Amino acid sequence: MKPGKTLIRPAGSPTPYRWLRSALIKAVIVILCVMTAVFFLIRIVPGDPAKMILGEYSTPEAIAGMHHTLGLDLPLWDQFIRFMQTLFTHGDTGNSIISGTSTRTLIAERAPITMLLIVMACVLAVIIALLLAAAAATHKDKLLDHLIRIFPTITLGMPIFWVGILLILLLSVRLHWFPVGGVGEGWAGTLHSLALPAVTVAFSQIPTLVRSLRAQMLEVLESDFVVTLRAAGIPGRVILFKHVLRNSALPTLMLLGVNISYLIGGTLVVEQVFGIKGIGSLLFTSISKRDFPVIQGIALYCAVSVVIISLLIEIISKWLDPRTKGKP
Repeated sequence: MKPGKTLIRPAGSPTPYRWLRSALIKAVIVILCVMTAVFFLIRIVPGDPAKMILGEYSTPEAIAGMHHTLGLDLPLWDQFIRFMQTLFTHGDTGNSIISGTSTRTLIAERAPITMLLIVMACVLAVIIALLLAAAAATHKDKLLDHLIRIFPTITLGMPIFWVGILLILLLSVRLHWFPVGGVGEGWAGTLHSLALPAVTVAFSQIPTLVRSLRAQMLEVLESDFVVTLRAAGIPGRVILFKHVLRNSALPTLMLLGVNISYLIGGTLVVEQVFGIKGIGSLLFTSISKRDFPVIQGIALYCAVSVVIISLLIEIISKWLDPRTKGKP
């Protein structure tokens, strides 16, 4: 190419990071859809927030006054416009009907413990799935492989709250290895008290990860380059963890990104089982009291978290597999 000339990309050819722009646009669309759906679904659910605040024996005049204070006497479309304005100007969904505190403040107080629980559960799920899938793939059609393959079939049908109750009865009540509920003091106490809830949340993700990773590892183990590495005298452990696992991890990583919403949802349920004062307990309390600004805020922040984590996993996947760069 001569100096002064610019390279003209052919029409229709994929531009670098075009997939990133597409992912960002999809993320914004998903968040907007969630915002709209949460607003209207909350108002469809039976129950009057004014009666929740004033009590069952409140007068119609008092209820009408509370409706005016909360803005519930406005047309639904006007309420939606006010909701969107509050969201974009203040970064939250308004003040709690019960406490009068900003939803952003309420969620920020509970978010750290929930985020720590999600991270612990994700790390445990990946480590356990890696060990089980590696053991199954290296012992194909043997007893160990059959036992590990049966594990996902059985555990997929177990409700996560039921698993949590069983673990509490066994490891907390009977063996006294972990506290029954709550969060301990200090980093050591916090991690110790969250270990059992993290195992419970991870339990729901392990079966699908093991099944996916095992299938990918078996496919890679039968490839030609693995046969060449074995013929070269490279130890099997090095082949497994340095070459096979690296080429098998990408589909499982993408599967984890798809299931991240289930991971977050499971965390909110498990918090109730173990009595952890995180976002989950705040959500269920707000639902029982019809505190819809808090419910909307939690739903919105959870949706944003899912979108951001899924986007990060997609970026990591593109980085691990250079062949996909530049694809839409």
